[in-house]
Amino acid sequence: MGFKYITLFINDPSFWQAFQNTITLGVLTLLFCFPMPIIFALMLNELRSQKFKKFVQTVAYLPHFMSVVIIAGMILQNFSMTGTVNQIANTVFGTTVNFTQDASWFRPMYISSEVWQTMGWGAILYLAALTRVDESLYEAARIDGANRWQQTWHVTLPAIRPTIITLLILNIGTFMAVGFEKILLIYNPLNYATSDVISTYLYRVGLESSNFSYAAAIGMFESVIGLTLILSANAISRRLAGTSLW
Repeated sequence: MGFKYITLFINDPSFWQAFQNTITLGVLTLLFCFPMPIIFALMLNELRSQKFKKFVQTVAYLPHFMSVVIIAGMILQNFSMTGTVNQIANTVFGTTVNFTQDASWFRPMYISSEVWQTMGWGAILYLAALTRVDESLYEAARIDGANRWQQTWHVTLPAIRPTIITLLILNIGTFMAVGFEKILLIYNPLNYATSDVISTYLYRVGLESSNFSYAAAIGMFESVIGLTLILSANAISRRLAGTSLW
């Protein structure tokens, strides 16, 4: 009986559209949201003024503690036809764009908000890892004539590589779990072509349509993919880098 529902979603074009959107947003999130905390932590590590460093950290951490509802409201407000972004676009280019209803703009809106929301908080673990880097390594690098960039590339990044790899594996494991709450709050039928992901599709067919068996079959499919991804990423990391979760 359960295979009937598996056959249903395999033959459902709406599911495959949501699956494609999930993969696309997952890849974009990994490409933009994963490296930004590393870059931000490295930049903070170069600051010499502790007061300014703490101020920047505090400002960067704030978005993490905001409710998703507030974040979604800010996105919709800023990208509305009379919002801040369109006011700037109208002043500079003399035109406005309907960002919230144009499917091609959903991904840039979502990814940019994710970077803003997660960059500061995600940098905490990297900053902690940076405090454990042996200062004598930097001294040796300076004696060898290495500049700041070369010290970062040859000393800092190798020192925090285990932390980077561990967090990368964890991020790959949640690859399919693209932010359900935020997408649910900011998407609409006009941009389903790029915004509808598996989790929001499950919400509509499972809760709104009360088709729980069908939704359970899709959820199991998503979980299997997530498990496969994290096992594969862990095995590849252990083989190539010598670092893994287990």
